[in-house]
Amino acid sequence: MGKVDLKQVHKNLYTAPKDRFSFVETPPLTYLMVDGEGDPNTAPAYAEAVEALYGVAYALKFASKAAGRDYVMPPLEGLWWPTT
Repeated sequence: MGKVDLKQVHKNLYTAPKDRFSFVETPPLTYLMVDGEGDPNTAPAYAEAVEALYGVAYALKFASKAAGRDYVMPPLEGLWWPTT
């Protein structure tokens, strides 16, 4: 069995049109997520959150691969809100 690539399996979620907004219906999926606030260019919490997210994501990937289920690491996505 080859690597599963979620960007190919759920192509409509990763190939948004460049010239207009579009709505997509996201199927139930399991995600790792961090949520935060502030300027991601200067907030130390942002860098720490991304570091933690990647640490957990790659640990899960390697454990999954060892169990015979390999996949391509999907792109980083996040919710980060400006402070007011």
